[in-house]
Amino acid sequence: MKKLSYTLLFASGLVFGQFFEKGKVFTKQDTLKGSNTEFRNFWDVKKYDLSVEPDFEQKSIKGNNIISFEIIKDITNPVFQIDLQQPMKADKVEGSFPIANYKQGGDFIFITTNKKFKKGEKYTINVTYSGKPTIAKNAPWDGGWVFTKDEKGNPWMTAADEGIGASIWLPTKDIWSDEPDNGVIMKIVTPNDLVGVGNGRLTDKKTTGSKTTYTWEVKNPINAYSIIPSIGKYVNFKDVFEGEKGKLDLDYWVIDYNLDKAKKQFQQVKPMLSAFEYWFGPYPFYEDSYKLVESPHLGMEHQSNVAYGNKYQNGYLGRDLSGTGVGLKWDFIIIHESGHEWFANNITAKDQADMWIHESFTNYSETLFTEKYMDKKSSEIYVQGIRKLIDNDVPIIGQYGVRNEGSGDMYPKGANMIHTIRQVINNDEKFRQILRGLNKDFYHQTVTTQQIENYISSKSGIDFSTVFDQYLRTIKIPTLEYTQNGDTLKFRYTDVVKNLKLPIIINGDQTINPTEEWQTVNLKKNGPVELNPNYYINYYNNK
Repeated sequence: MKKLSYTLLFASGLVFGQFFEKGKVFTKQDTLKGSNTEFRNFWDVKKYDLSVEPDFEQKSIKGNNIISFEIIKDITNPVFQIDLQQPMKADKVEGSFPIANYKQGGDFIFITTNKKFKKGEKYTINVTYSGKPTIAKNAPWDGGWVFTKDEKGNPWMTAADEGIGASIWLPTKDIWSDEPDNGVIMKIVTPNDLVGVGNGRLTDKKTTGSKTTYTWEVKNPINAYSIIPSIGKYVNFKDVFEGEKGKLDLDYWVIDYNLDKAKKQFQQVKPMLSAFEYWFGPYPFYEDSYKLVESPHLGMEHQSNVAYGNKYQNGYLGRDLSGTGVGLKWDFIIIHESGHEWFANNITAKDQADMWIHESFTNYSETLFTEKYMDKKSSEIYVQGIRKLIDNDVPIIGQYGVRNEGSGDMYPKGANMIHTIRQVINNDEKFRQILRGLNKDFYHQTVTTQQIENYISSKSGIDFSTVFDQYLRTIKIPTLEYTQNGDTLKFRYTDVVKNLKLPIIINGDQTINPTEEWQTVNLKKNGPVELNPNYYINYYNNK
């Protein structure tokens, strides 16, 4: 019966059909990629043990991945879904259990079984794979492998696949909600004149003939899109950071001719770690070390393997995204991508639609670093400056279950939402403890938007549910419309969700609670009302 249903899966067009959701068209293939379907919901990944060998001339890769997993509910004759996107091919699929059949169709391998599986049982699936993976046209944004050359003409290869998925090159269970709890072992096979750098710690290096195998190990859970090999003319230097949990090993891998530049630019790492441990708590992956790896693209937050391509200059490729001058005081990629070690890698969204959890907090980490590294006034100037990047085109939260992320506003608008929430809390130490608490209480976990919203409301003692609705689920920015007559202020909100609860402090110490209805209050201070620009709201003087 299960074989029949598997056959019908293709015959009915489930893989290639379409459906509509809130005006957008998604394929059933998107559902298979983005949902915890019947092919995924009965097994939990425990570890990946993989190898990868790229061929620079052919722009191809080959390898295998042993997927260790545990059955999480009793089930009979299930079908396993392994993700491997075209044009990559599964050359062989083996299991530590009887496999009745397997077939690759579209971007998936479906494995049929004739067996009763019991909750708690542990097995492996071993997929040998090869092919020419998707090539990134504009990494890291569009996703894919990068086959390029460094300035001296040496091969330089890596991948960036957060949006498109790790399965563009690696057979995996490619859904954010299931991370390998016991980490990853990755073997990178390279020509002898190149170096392979992966996540975690280098545990072995072995040369056989013209090839060298570098073995890297990650002990902690890791999101699939963070599992990235980098191959090039790398050299290594090290340092140690005295952190909250003791000595944190710092490991730097850069292209050989950039060694001196890197030793100078990477001096920003320790102040960054000091600031983020202050705001967020201990670095989440002491066991795996902190690592920067030079990349041929701008950068990505690969866990314990942060890709760095900012060309050893401050700002964002030498530019200040805030337009205030503050962003030129530090290296954007070192700060931003490292901030993701806490928000994205330690705390990971279960669904790509909730990617704001990664990007809003990490974008705000730039502001928090500035406050610790420089001063609070500079940090406020910076976060207000990035508002010019906000489009308010579509909501920040995307469509669930189809690997769909929302608006890019999750970066600057999300940061300004958090900054606004901080103003309402009006207690920086409580705010700091909430950030630290998030990273402690959701340590190494995948989460939902609702969990994060509820946590902030609970720990602050303030109901922020309508604030989250306003900024995450609409494109409207609250407007405080007001008129002043002497010491009397008349005010109301417009462009808000129903019953928005967003109090505002005016004149430095007077709180008002605007609604959509006109209200009047007597000001405690003489002179024009002082409106705080740290709230991400519009102010309109209705004279």
